[in-house]
Amino acid sequence: MWLYGAAARASVRIFKHLQPRCLWRSWPEGRQRRCCGRMSSSGPPWRVLFFGSDQFAVESLKLLTSSRSSAEGIVESIDVVTLSSDVPVKRFAHQHHLPVHSWPPSDVDGKFDVGVVVSFGCLLHETLINNFPYGILNVHPSLLPRWRGPAPIFHTIMHGDTVTGVTVIQIRPHRFDVGPILNQDIHLVPEKCTAVELGAALATKGAHLLMDTLMTLPEKLAHKTEQRKTGATFAPKISTSMSWLVWEEQTCDQIDRLYRSIGSRIPLRTIWMGMTVQLFDFVGKCYVSLSDEKRTPTPGSVSYQKHTNTLAIRCKDGWVAFKAVCLKKRLTAADFYNGYLHQSSEGQFVSRKKETKTPQKRENSRV
Repeated sequence: MWLYGAAARASVRIFKHLQPRCLWRSWPEGRQRRCCGRMSSSGPPWRVLFFGSDQFAVESLKLLTSSRSSAEGIVESIDVVTLSSDVPVKRFAHQHHLPVHSWPPSDVDGKFDVGVVVSFGCLLHETLINNFPYGILNVHPSLLPRWRGPAPIFHTIMHGDTVTGVTVIQIRPHRFDVGPILNQDIHLVPEKCTAVELGAALATKGAHLLMDTLMTLPEKLAHKTEQRKTGATFAPKISTSMSWLVWEEQTCDQIDRLYRSIGSRIPLRTIWMGMTVQLFDFVGKCYVSLSDEKRTPTPGSVSYQKHTNTLAIRCKDGWVAFKAVCLKKRLTAADFYNGYLHQSSEGQFVSRKKETKTPQKRENSRV
């Protein structure tokens, strides 16, 4: 009996999945391994195991999840691996009834075609990678090899990059962010863009680049390219130590970039009469009219600007302004002037003295 239309296509699809399928795969050591069982040998739909944690990863998980019911049929099934119970990826997985595995996952051999890692944070062991016939892909928010490491978006803003992008690589064991490139897309960094805004844009772009990669994964793997030997930079995790301002050394533009990169997570800091002060609501570069134009103010000098209700602070090449500070509690610029600056003869923020540390071997970055 002849089958027509959707019924015929469904029958062919079932027949294909009932067949034992095998694939010869080359491993990094140059040896080959025959992977048998139920798996896609030539193309989608894929059975995916997704590794992720934060909101950046959720954007890719959203597209993978919606693809299960789309006409393109890129994803057949998707399971999720997370590190913690209270992360956006796990909440999304529960809301959409996706199977969730704890870390490290067990018994994955033969159950998945390809793995996908997006902002996960752990190094994947070679034994785990070898369980996936098509390997494990990683969506990384930079144009590798620039900004390998856990915080590429923050360092893109902090260092004033005007061009960035997203890279899909195939993960290799033992080291992060060094695998061959399967796909890459450029993104122009908007002027005055914050790390939060850039992260949201790259999350969306990365999700679409991932789907494009999965659509023709065998071809992408066949034409993968090794990362350049030159131009590699490291993007270490952001920390409180980065937030201390050095008024004598940092320019207006450098402080601007620092605030836009880490200010949403870590307040910029300075010292007032021996006490730590957090600076909020950065306004930007400003002009200060001095009573004595011939006098050059020292870096760290503070001037209350009543017409804008801001605190103007002198840095290496000019003045930058903030609308609020936090000493014992959060204060507006006017409150700080009335309670502290007006009563002090110093009128100056002091840069924190640099700590001397013994050089240490740099740790590998996280995915």
